Amino acid sequence: MTGAGPPGGLLAPLRHGVFRRIWSASLFSNFGLLINGVGAGWAMTTMSGRAQDVALVQAALMLPYMLFSIAAGAIADTYDRRRVALITLGFTLVASVVLALADYRHLLTPALLVGLCFVIGTATAMFAPSWQASVGEQVPSHDLPSAVALNSVSYNIARSLGPAIGGAVVAAAGSTAAFLTMTVCYLPMVAAMLAWRRRADEPRLPPERIGWAIQSGVRYIIHSPPTRTVLLSCLTVGIAGGAVTSLMPLVSRDLLKGAAGTYGVLLGAFGIGAVLGATMIGKVRARLSARQSLALNALVAGGAIVIVAISRAQPLSFAALVVAGSSWMQLLNGFNVAIQTQAPRWVAGRALAGFQASAAGGLAIGSLIWGTVAATVGTGMAFGLSGATLATCALLARLWPIEAASRGAADQATDLVDPTVALALTGRSGPVVVEIEHDVDPVCARDFYTAMIAVKRIRHRNGTYGWSLSRDIADERRWVERFSAPTWNDYLRQRDRMTPDEHAVLAGAIVRGDGTGIVSVRRLLERPLGSVRWQARTPDHGLILPVAASSSP
Repeated sequence: MTGAGPPGGLLAPLRHGVFRRIWSASLFSNFGLLINGVGAGWAMTTMSGRAQDVALVQAALMLPYMLFSIAAGAIADTYDRRRVALITLGFTLVASVVLALADYRHLLTPALLVGLCFVIGTATAMFAPSWQASVGEQVPSHDLPSAVALNSVSYNIARSLGPAIGGAVVAAAGSTAAFLTMTVCYLPMVAAMLAWRRRADEPRLPPERIGWAIQSGVRYIIHSPPTRTVLLSCLTVGIAGGAVTSLMPLVSRDLLKGAAGTYGVLLGAFGIGAVLGATMIGKVRARLSARQSLALNALVAGGAIVIVAISRAQPLSFAALVVAGSSWMQLLNGFNVAIQTQAPRWVAGRALAGFQASAAGGLAIGSLIWGTVAATVGTGMAFGLSGATLATCALLARLWPIEAASRGAADQATDLVDPTVALALTGRSGPVVVEIEHDVDPVCARDFYTAMIAVKRIRHRNGTYGWSLSRDIADERRWVERFSAPTWNDYLRQRDRMTPDEHAVLAGAIVRGDGTGIVSVRRLLERPLGSVRWQARTPDHGLILPVAASSSP
């Protein structure tokens, strides 16, 4: 869904019925997932009791986010996102039902528990990109930042209260009840997805093969400086602030001399801060640019973590974690919004998967680093160093500037005329070689060359390879741009993926050449030696023949 208009407040996206139903259902599913984590941890504790086995439960739930994020994003971009969401929700429900039945029948073993938790984690990781990428189809563009923030609020509300509710459920009725609670909590999301009548554009080309779709996503990220900047910033911030999630139990035990209850209170404070931070997003966006918000929130969150490191009073630590949670949520929300507004629709799921992998990977790496530091210099010093490092991430705003683009800039242009074809091509015919001849005034040659570097990035991130730019040694005005696509369908896809802004970059390069512009476009079907087989007395369709030129490359 697109639209123009002023941004609304945090609750503005709830005016849209589809988003409201799915968001409300996501609140229940987030509670269910966290309650399931408590039940699984307790079940492993009663079966094994070994610390490494209990930790393995959480690893099984979280590891799929790092392993399958990019593949999940490719699936979200290649197939109908609503159907993908429903399929992954089905796997989650089946796994949770099997978990509950096995526990009820006393058939649950540590290996089976870890395996089913891995299935649930995998299904959740596969669901996330389809769900997040579909937000832009549920609300107008001006409400997208608030919608992203509301999704974060949903998770943080569940994170604040879910573990406590899970503990109460397990204490009252055992781990089986926790697994059944998760099953019940996921049913509203299934109902919301079934009720959503998604209006998706019918693709005129068959979907990409998953392997190539994954490669396309990686190539897009590599050749898209704004997206790459966001992901690197998110990874760096995650590493710097990784102590918040990994060392919180030690903060409770070593610094505040508390027990499990104190740990729960600290986690709740951080979650409450995240919810409060979401309510401030609209005001912050109205007053600060994305770069200014990154700098301010990194400084505030880092400073608050340092206060926790030196505090020995629970009220002060609680207050500091509320502040840290607020700024931390605004940091991650800023990265998420930047990704969703910069990435075109065709790669939105893969870009969001890259964000998900960067955030999870940063926290995982940071947890390892700060855990090692804490073992060497103590909990307080490690926590303080993490906060100081996070505060220095304010410099990222200067080194790696981040600005959210308008949603329209990421929408595809769809008015291209298909090239005229004289050969009997199929979608899998290829490789296809494209040669574009430009007429360039020799006086403007350097400006034209510099402008074409940006065109190179566009061609590569949209799916082509082997880009080159040559100058005719017999005609100083003649320049030849050359690139390849694996198949005819891949070539058509890269044409369709060109956004209005990208067309403007190409047009700008032509203008900077100050000549007559594009002289000709030739599309060639490459025929490597030994690759062509045909029978006698049949027409020769294997020659390298130019395809008739059309108005657009």
